[in-house]
Amino acid sequence: MTSIAKAAAGTAAGLWLLLASVAMGAQSERPAPPRDLGATPPAAVVPRVEFVFEFHVGLDPVVTVGDTPSGRRQYIPIKGGTIAGPKLSGEVLPGGWDYQLALADGCMLLTADYFIRAADGTVIHVLNGGPSCNVAGERSLFHPRFEAPKGPHEWLNRGTFVATLEVQRDAVPAGAPPAGPRAIRLRIFQVK
Repeated sequence: MTSIAKAAAGTAAGLWLLLASVAMGAQSERPAPPRDLGATPPAAVVPRVEFVFEFHVGLDPVVTVGDTPSGRRQYIPIKGGTIAGPKLSGEVLPGGWDYQLALADGCMLLTADYFIRAADGTVIHVLNGGPSCNVAGERSLFHPRFEAPKGPHEWLNRGTFVATLEVQRDAVPAGAPPAGPRAIRLRIFQVK
């Protein structure tokens, strides 16, 4: 082996040892986790929610698409509705959709896509979704996201929100199959 080849081999081996020692040193320098890791945090750092507004949304009849590789697909056209609350009022514009995918485990994935108009005339896009499983003792919560133009409602773009959903159905005679939803009441809470 020539002296150049020996030097190159020695340099490569030296570089390898240097990298290995740096990697091992980096592992040993990792800070120890806090002693209270996993304990319930103090109340001062726990997020809270604030009610900001609610929607009452009228729905057209359910349109069943059918069974797909992902589950049973259906959608519900949105007729429009009313918005009221301490931080926003206005109307839900007709023409949106509530897309639903029923899964084999009994849960349903919901995704609603529609527009609202604030009392001042500002049009805001809403995309709301989440799972609904109807498991005893569990409540379905949804995650609405808003896209508002710059101006007085842009706080909606920056906020984190959760929503509760109440389905309103028409009464049906005893023994008849349950009616599809007629309307929903969606309460929006901002996480603070």
